[in-house]
Amino acid sequence: MTTLTLLWIGFPFLIGFLIYLLPKLDRYLGLLGALASAAFAVQLFVAQTPLNLRLLDHFGVSLVLDPLTGFFILTNALVTAAVIFYCWRSDKTPFFFAQTLILHGSVNAAFACADFISLYVALEVLSIAAFLLIAYPRSDRSIWVGLRYLFVSNVAMLFYLVGAVLVYKADHSFDFAGLRGAPPEAIALILMGLLAKGGIFVLGLWLPLTHSESESPVSALMSGVVVKAGVLPLVRCALLLPEIDPIVRIFGVGTALLGVVYGVFEKDTKRILAFSTVSQLGFILAAPEVSGFYALTHGLVKSALFLIAGLLPSRSLQELQHQPIHRPLWIALVIASFSISGFPLLSGFGAKILTMKNLVPWQVIGMNVAALGTAILFAKFIFLPHKTLAEDQRPALTWGFWAAMVLLLGGLFGANVVYYKAYSVENIAKPLATIALGWLAYWLVFRQLAVKLPRLLEQFEHLIGMMILSLILLFWMVLA
Repeated sequence: MTTLTLLWIGFPFLIGFLIYLLPKLDRYLGLLGALASAAFAVQLFVAQTPLNLRLLDHFGVSLVLDPLTGFFILTNALVTAAVIFYCWRSDKTPFFFAQTLILHGSVNAAFACADFISLYVALEVLSIAAFLLIAYPRSDRSIWVGLRYLFVSNVAMLFYLVGAVLVYKADHSFDFAGLRGAPPEAIALILMGLLAKGGIFVLGLWLPLTHSESESPVSALMSGVVVKAGVLPLVRCALLLPEIDPIVRIFGVGTALLGVVYGVFEKDTKRILAFSTVSQLGFILAAPEVSGFYALTHGLVKSALFLIAGLLPSRSLQELQHQPIHRPLWIALVIASFSISGFPLLSGFGAKILTMKNLVPWQVIGMNVAALGTAILFAKFIFLPHKTLAEDQRPALTWGFWAAMVLLLGGLFGANVVYYKAYSVENIAKPLATIALGWLAYWLVFRQLAVKLPRLLEQFEHLIGMMILSLILLFWMVLA
């Protein structure tokens, strides 16, 4: 099993290199890399027994592969495959597909790591690959957005690295378990780095501009899997140390509320989806024990929504309210919006029920408000006008787009069986009531409301300042 795991980790990087040697096979090789990860994830679910590997003795690389990791790896595989299908008939060069596979491989490695130095290396490789994909159009705007992402990410990881060194000084090991005897400042530094990398709470306000200004396939990758490379280590730390669990849950609730507050007032479709990503990451952290299933559901939904958003006639919600969408595209949009709102028959329903059942009492009110806000937010998309457009007015819905939608939206229906116990009268009634209340609030209040929240905290210099303030807050929380 050790050999198979090492081959799986190295395979996407090998495929990325082969794409440069065999550029005519770039799409096929990229798809092969994603399918290999999907097969490995399925094997983790079948085996059930966690696999713990230590590759270079006490000071070396530690890996943990269990069903929780399997959910995140499967998300990475499905989202990557969908993006490759979506770009199949595009003019994307072999460079794009090679970087997509390198990004895929580094995300896989980050999911598997159980020591701070290996995780640091994986996250830094991930950042470089993400930067190259964000800057792929080579416009001044895309290069600036990519450099902004890279700089914020690297500053956060410098804090993280100092924390990792302090853990080693206390425990003579870089393993996650070393946090148990680490000084408070080490825990605060590591948590701050991971929170910033994962796009959590105010530390995640780099995310709306980065995701909204990237090309739709890159936004799908960033929102579907990249941010989760910082979230899974937070989940593991919360499960490993009871002292960290309340801190992670607090940031989960705060993130869920912050994202929907910004999202319901936003008028740009891609920024709405980006703020929704911030909010949904909060749902993942709010209940660490069941985070894997929610991460899978969110990855499928959000990547589908970003791919669909790239084909809408406008990014402006006000323009879309007066410009009908082609009906087949609208149907795909509604299915994804229903799932993330928690509608039955889609996996978003089961994921929300499972998360709500694993909350501690003080979280319940905040997370229910966040669920209501999610219903309001996605009512904006569900109630957009639509009709069957004339052939010369239709967006270019290629077979690659539909293959991506079948994979992602079909996954939402298929994953619905994971938590079939959710289907009781009580469990069905509550989400339906929440959605109905959200739709009512949208029509009576938010549809006509024109409030523009300030973007001050999204500015580059303030992002760095918020890291310092968050570090002080975390240090106080760890001491408490």
